[in-house]
Amino acid sequence: MELKPQDLLVLLKVAAHPGQRWTYAALGEALTLSASEVHACVRRAVAAGLVVTRGRGDWAPVRPALIEFAVHGVRYVWPAQLGPVKRGVPTSFGVEPLAAKISAGGDEAPVWAHPAGKAKGPSLSPLYHSAPQAALVDPALHRLLALQDAIRAGRARERSLATDLLTKELENMDAAG
Repeated sequence: MELKPQDLLVLLKVAAHPGQRWTYAALGEALTLSASEVHACVRRAVAAGLVVTRGRGDWAPVRPALIEFAVHGVRYVWPAQLGPVKRGVPTSFGVEPLAAKISAGGDEAPVWAHPAGKAKGPSLSPLYHSAPQAALVDPALHRLLALQDAIRAGRARERSLATDLLTKELENMDAAG
């Protein structure tokens, strides 16, 4: 069973909110997916060893496996594509906590092209097409997706900083949950 980008989106959403119990329907609504799509995401993640089940409908990401995959695998499995300058939602080093560590000019930070976006910069393909919309309403998810994008598309320094920050964020979320 092959993982899909929306699988990681679901896992990051759950990881961003430790301790919260999600139904497939609630996750689907938050991520613009159907409940059956979320269920399929979880099934694939279980098969890949990224999720552990604890009973009927009760599951959780395996944080060490999720961290390893996010840091070392995602950029090769789902590489980001840079495109022309557009208006959109900031990502990568255009979002905290990475923005404070990387100095960039006004239009240098990448964005996900999106009509509700207020930033301008080189467009970057999101991990999944509904990720920008989900990030607009969930700052914790936005941070994780932006760090993931820095790993997917960044230069060596950006990838290194994002790797450290994403690892710490996911570990800290594990301690909180």
